[in-house]
Amino acid sequence: MANKGALSVDTEHLFPIIKKWLYSEKDIFIREVASNACDAITKHKRLISLGEAEDDGLNYRITFKIDKDERTITVSDNGIGMNLEEVEKYINNIALSGAVDFISKYESDNSSGIIGHFGLGFYSMFIVAEKVEMYTRSFKGGDGVHWICDSDGSFESEPCTRDSHGTEIIMHVSDDELAYLDNEKLKSILERYCSFMPYDIVLVDGENETVINDTNPLWQRNPQDVSDEDYNEFYKKVFNDINDPLFKVHIVADYPLNFKAVLFIPARKNAYDSTESEFKLFYNSVFVADNIKEACPDHLVNFKGVLDCPELPLNVSRSYLQNDAYVRKIASHISKKVADKLNGMFTTERDLLEKNWRDMKPYFEFACMRDEKFGDRVRDNILFEKADGGFITVKEYLGDKEEGDIYYTTDKNGQSYYLQLFKDKGVEVLVFDSVVENNFAQYLESKNDKIKFKRIDSGFDSVETDSSEKLVSLFKEVCGKEDMEIKFTSLGEDGAAALISLPEDGRRFADMMRMYNLANGNESFPMPNGENLTINTDNPIIKKLESDSIENASDVAKHIYLSAVLLSRTLTSEEAKEFIKLNNKLI
Repeated sequence: MANKGALSVDTEHLFPIIKKWLYSEKDIFIREVASNACDAITKHKRLISLGEAEDDGLNYRITFKIDKDERTITVSDNGIGMNLEEVEKYINNIALSGAVDFISKYESDNSSGIIGHFGLGFYSMFIVAEKVEMYTRSFKGGDGVHWICDSDGSFESEPCTRDSHGTEIIMHVSDDELAYLDNEKLKSILERYCSFMPYDIVLVDGENETVINDTNPLWQRNPQDVSDEDYNEFYKKVFNDINDPLFKVHIVADYPLNFKAVLFIPARKNAYDSTESEFKLFYNSVFVADNIKEACPDHLVNFKGVLDCPELPLNVSRSYLQNDAYVRKIASHISKKVADKLNGMFTTERDLLEKNWRDMKPYFEFACMRDEKFGDRVRDNILFEKADGGFITVKEYLGDKEEGDIYYTTDKNGQSYYLQLFKDKGVEVLVFDSVVENNFAQYLESKNDKIKFKRIDSGFDSVETDSSEKLVSLFKEVCGKEDMEIKFTSLGEDGAAALISLPEDGRRFADMMRMYNLANGNESFPMPNGENLTINTDNPIIKKLESDSIENASDVAKHIYLSAVLLSRTLTSEEAKEFIKLNNKLI
């Protein structure tokens, strides 16, 4: 005998809300119906393990099938199924979740893997359906139930014959949503939301059956059982990249937080690649959202990862986070695990770390400067590239000393003469090739006032010699810079007659102003102030200038100065004209 009525709701009729407001994306109805099917199977497996259901040996699976002629999408599972009483209780009363009842009865905690705690997912089908039919039979046996419901909420149910336990749902697609009657579209939605569900998701297309998902996602596995090749292939598939990642960390947190995550640093193809982090959020292997920025620590830029957190508080659509405090704890734990991974690689996989360090270093340097706790954890293991090859830490650079100067170059070719001077003296020089690295050096100085980073053209204090008032007067006159500081040093007979030096602090300030001007759209800015001249007292031409044994002393002195500038930076247009003029005259 048929049973008819109208769906009972706790407050008011929710169908218009479901159709228009409850779900931010229409495609989510596929995720919801697949999740419910997964729950039905999970319940059946659990009852078998408790001896309350018989194992009939069937392979668990969930199938999707489109019938364009009938304008239907059919979803079937071989899970726990329902009898008439359960249909009345869980289907005809909106927002009464069968998952909650099941967990309270059979589970001591919330670790069952049951997904549908929210109760309303079943009705998301009415986003696209004008009518839904359901054929279901309980694992307990007895008659099956045929249930039909229209989009206005009116339903009828009656006994039916069904051979086995499980549920089949037939969605009669409305006129406005016929685009969903397309196998490629359905496949795309299933791949987006169901690629890692725990039971086979099968798309039936005529005689062909395609398994959509991987039922054992990488993040659910023991990290010790996952190879580098597994990580690389997973990253390429999930994030649509053809390159292997540079860095990866697998996190399994069980107390006090409960989540699993796998994070990667991608290989950048060029300087214009996005550095935004991307986190895909899953709930018991069910895809929830494409980019949950809140779960990624702000200081970890350019990280990509998947996060599966069955305890993460979500709203009913599973699309938005509701508890910022919990998310902050997750982000903090992720930050710590990334730091632990970096330190571990430094200790046990340094060759691999150095291999990829050039591409990774800006992100870790930025993270140190942005987050104090992260910086405290990894600062001592941050590597610097050496001008003669290889990598070194600040501690390794200083050796047994606890303080000292650390020399660096920002342009190996342009500063090659200076670089050779330091090499001849046996002084190690580091390579700084980014703004981040320069800022990071200042950050390290702020954390340790016993060290000072100096660019190799900042001066030659360690080899200064007595000055010559005569040469000081000559060079100040020809340079037209009375405030220029002129020093003297011994650089050998074959050394340059003079070199330009830029005091470190003054040059940093000038560089900062240059960046500020560029950031504000002002491309014209003055050359750095504070250029000083260091005279090589060993150079034969300098000796002749000192002894008045050279003609055109002023022209020669000016040529020496411009040659020194040329070793330090690009000449201005006026300097270049004067340099050519002097060349012609002196030659």
